[in-house]
Amino acid sequence: MSMFIKLEVSPEVASQPDLVSKLVEVCPVDIFDQDDGKLRIVEENEDECTLCDLCIEAAPEGAVQVIKLYED
Repeated sequence: MSMFIKLEVSPEVASQPDLVSKLVEVCPVDIFDQDDGKLRIVEENEDECTLCDLCIEAAPEGAVQVIKLYED
């Protein structure tokens, strides 16, 4: 269970094998994985997120959201 960051990916992107592969490839901390071409978020890695925005840049606008579970 993540304490600091929660990632949300639109169902449309999560089911497109080419976009799933791209997300898996760009994440430096292995938050994304694929299972039969569908996206799986590795919840135990979510708090390793470095806020690099590579996943946001790799997907269509608004398809990936990084939600901070803490106050600035």
